[in-house]
Amino acid sequence: MIVLDHDVQNRSAKNLAKYATIESFAREHHIDFYPAGRGIGHQVLVEEGYAFPHTLVVASDSHSNMYGGVACLGTPVVRTDAAALWATGTTWWQVPRIVRVELRGVLPRGVTGKDVIIALCGSFPRDEVLNAAIEFTGTGIPLLAIDDRLTIANMTTEWGALAGVFPADEVLFEWYERALSHLDLRTFASSPGIPPPPPHPRINRTRITALRSHSSHLEADAGASYAAHLTLDLSTLVPHVAGPNSVKLATPLPEVEASRIAVDKAYLVSCTNARASDLAAAAAAIRGHTVAPGVEFYVAAASSAVQAEAEESGDWETLVNAGARVLPAGCGPCIGLGTGLLKDGETGISATNRNYKGRMGHAGARAYLASPAVVAASAVKGYICGPDSLDAHKLPPVGPPAISMSVGKGEAEEVEERGAELLEGFPAIFEGPLVFVPQDNVNTDGIYPGKYTYEDDMTLERQAQVVMENYDAGFAALVASLGRRIEKGAGRGVVLVAGYNFGTGSSREQAATALKAAGIPLVIAGSFGDIFKRNAINNGLVCVECPGLVGDLKGRYRGGGELSVDKGMEVKVSMFESKVLFEEKEYKIGRVGISVQELFVKGGLEGWIRSRGI
Repeated sequence: MIVLDHDVQNRSAKNLAKYATIESFAREHHIDFYPAGRGIGHQVLVEEGYAFPHTLVVASDSHSNMYGGVACLGTPVVRTDAAALWATGTTWWQVPRIVRVELRGVLPRGVTGKDVIIALCGSFPRDEVLNAAIEFTGTGIPLLAIDDRLTIANMTTEWGALAGVFPADEVLFEWYERALSHLDLRTFASSPGIPPPPPHPRINRTRITALRSHSSHLEADAGASYAAHLTLDLSTLVPHVAGPNSVKLATPLPEVEASRIAVDKAYLVSCTNARASDLAAAAAAIRGHTVAPGVEFYVAAASSAVQAEAEESGDWETLVNAGARVLPAGCGPCIGLGTGLLKDGETGISATNRNYKGRMGHAGARAYLASPAVVAASAVKGYICGPDSLDAHKLPPVGPPAISMSVGKGEAEEVEERGAELLEGFPAIFEGPLVFVPQDNVNTDGIYPGKYTYEDDMTLERQAQVVMENYDAGFAALVASLGRRIEKGAGRGVVLVAGYNFGTGSSREQAATALKAAGIPLVIAGSFGDIFKRNAINNGLVCVECPGLVGDLKGRYRGGGELSVDKGMEVKVSMFESKVLFEEKEYKIGRVGISVQELFVKGGLEGWIRSRGI
């Protein structure tokens, strides 16, 4: 199915023509199609039952993890993957490790699912769940509403996970019963003499009855082993705020409120926290007040169905009458598109999922994340704060929540001391000048700014000119200068060495293609965000993990303040020996697999498919 949800504020003839082309393609190939304005794809997939318990659903966006909130294994593929799936019916994954996250206790009044995931991101910020599939368990889950689960699952992406799945339980079954009742009411409301519409193709009595049956229940075997086991006592949690400009900087709301951080813009938008319950919480916080002078408060429902529900309840009118500025149901400021973006020097508070530098506007802005009620209250008072209804005396003591982690035993992988198998055409040696990017968690917005993502006429040459612009404006020129001095040849080019979790964040494929276009054939990092690594493999950009080299470079250049370090260093990577040679030292690395080599030789996944005559 196809949902038009990005750039929906763009009413230019060019963009509308593109939308018409997409719709025509969908109609021709009998693909379910939802036009611009229907809502954000992730929300529509849940509302319309495409994402359904005990199924696997993929979508070409990094927040496909959200489907885990309804016990559906949701995980992202990327644009080239999606095209390859249509062409071949097959795709690939590296099987992830599994991390158990156990939630205990009851959330205090005024604490939400958004606070849970912000606290988890802030408490475990060092790759503890990087590229893992998370299984949520524990006695606290039956006390979490489905909307809270959707928010938590959605932002497991920001935590670094490949997927985050909640169990199917009575709370979920009742949620589907209410959805079915709503559909039944629509059926009964049909005009006399006109046959009722057929049952919904995905949310219907047959499917829900089967879901409730004992035989459909899925759970881990008793004594199942995990790569790690994390626990969080929900009863010890207070509201949290993430930022500025990092999801993994989490601070208890009372501490932030005491600082009276003034805001210029507030946002209640996105697939993360713009459902009916979120709009109701914001309306309750803003009722009887108006937006503070000088503050712009933007509201967009996650879908047209959500907006209709909020209009019926009166919550939408409350927000609008208080001064909220309405945007269409779709992706807007959250991804740096359309009206209301942050300007240089401005501060924003948002109920979205990401606050990376430059994502929601200018790289010189400061962005914070919080729950819908906190966002609305901040819009009213003009600084980051909680709603009047939040009773600090009834919250747990301010401080770190009760949280712990244990690591599974696992088995060390034996490294065979023999030469790696190399395909013809795959370089045995990669070498060239080394540029070191010391910062961890460099995200895809930093590598390739969102403002360029929907410029359809961006050439590879132009991508190379803007690569890493949001991270270091001088990076592209530095790499171009080094590249002009390199003798051309297979495996030769500038070698980028980065910190940990390089390429976290959005699924934009250009983060990989822009680096390759800049003359970088190889990236070495302490670890990679899975979706970036997937994009890199699909586009013939080689990625290797070498924590030893990264650690040594960090030790040498820590505290230097440089965003991109160029000290005339050279590096050589032997693919046959699986070694990195830097100065007088050797570092062992894992082998680059045959499948990855084949994609490199064929020029990426697209070239591989063409080579098979598809």
